[in-house]
Amino acid sequence: MKISTQININSTKEKVWEVITDIENSASFISGITNIEIINPSRENLVGLKWKETRKMFGKEAHEVMWITDSQKNQFYQTRAENHGAIYVSRLEITEEKAGVLLEMSFEGYGTTLMAKVMSKVFGGMMKKSMCKALEQDLEDIKKACEVS
Repeated sequence: MKISTQININSTKEKVWEVITDIENSASFISGITNIEIINPSRENLVGLKWKETRKMFGKEAHEVMWITDSQKNQFYQTRAENHGAIYVSRLEITEEKAGVLLEMSFEGYGTTLMAKVMSKVFGGMMKKSMCKALEQDLEDIKKACEVS
């Protein structure tokens, strides 16, 4: 499953970067996140930062341990998570435009076990729609945090 969505933000790339890399406090401005627990603190370039994220999904709390695998300051960072026989890769990328910035969020998930692959085939359409809605809400929340400050 691959999903990508984007939003225009009336702010600078530096401000957007500041907000999207404030992972420790992201539960205070991203409505879908209920808790963040830092497992491994960040190094200067963010690679290696690892955290446990708690979200409300389908009426229940869901926990994911995520870590940053690649990062370029003021441009993008990429994360990875592994859970329930699947690997999830997400990316937040900033593109400077004439009037602000474009923030793109992409997500890719694929099964590594037979059961995960079967579940993906059976529930993939429903999951894709729900994930797209969650990503869009995250972007709206990030935009609000960037434009308020």
